[in-house]
Amino acid sequence: MYNFDFEKPTSVADAVAALAGEDAQALGGGQTLIPTLKQRLASPSKLVSLAGIADIKGVCMSDDGQVCVGGATVHADVAANAGSYPALAALACNIGDPAVRARGTIGGSLANNDPSACYPSAALASGATIVTNAREIAADDYFQGMFATALDEGEIITEVRFPVPEAANYQKFEQPASRFALVGVFVARFADGVRVAVTGASEEGVFRWSAAEEALSGNFSADAVPAAPGADGMISDLHGTAAYRAHLIAVLTKRAVAACG
Repeated sequence: MYNFDFEKPTSVADAVAALAGEDAQALGGGQTLIPTLKQRLASPSKLVSLAGIADIKGVCMSDDGQVCVGGATVHADVAANAGSYPALAALACNIGDPAVRARGTIGGSLANNDPSACYPSAALASGATIVTNAREIAADDYFQGMFATALDEGEIITEVRFPVPEAANYQKFEQPASRFALVGVFVARFADGVRVAVTGASEEGVFRWSAAEEALSGNFSADAVPAAPGADGMISDLHGTAAYRAHLIAVLTKRAVAACG
């Protein structure tokens, strides 16, 4: 590690002000940032912890029936309190291990946008809205490639609003050491159609599988899931080839549809 300043504001306004300084970095649960600092892959001069901002923690239902999750809410709290969206709660319950779930936050995960993270698939499949201190961003506009998002410098995720579908399920094929998704598929069926989001597979990060969405919107059954997408652009590493990941997308989509009942 190395020397840096540390601030723990108690309001969003104070956090935004602290981040306005040169080379400041927001700190959520630290599950990605702290290991990055230890490896000296990043060296901000100031860390601004969001853990002390009570206003951006917790899970509630909005008047229009959306599940609203504060940006600083840890995974364990989402798992325990998002029961009105069972697929989201189940997803949170299987992120990492108990230590990770006790510290990692939904806002930190979405801000980092790791290509194998679970929450991006839930947000994209649900058509969620990412709320920041400055604006509201539709999930379809938010994710912009591997580790890339629509967030501006110093912008903080304060809340994520999830429309609750008629049925939904998340299937994850885990990388056993990290419990990240080698491939993960989130399927959400709404009255006006089906959304399918895939994480862990593409070099571009989380994406919607439009061919499956079209097929399932007409016939919501596992038999309607199309053949696996092509392997071009899929991640290939020691854990699995591009073709293997492409194959898993179709397999997990069928399992998710079947689990929706």
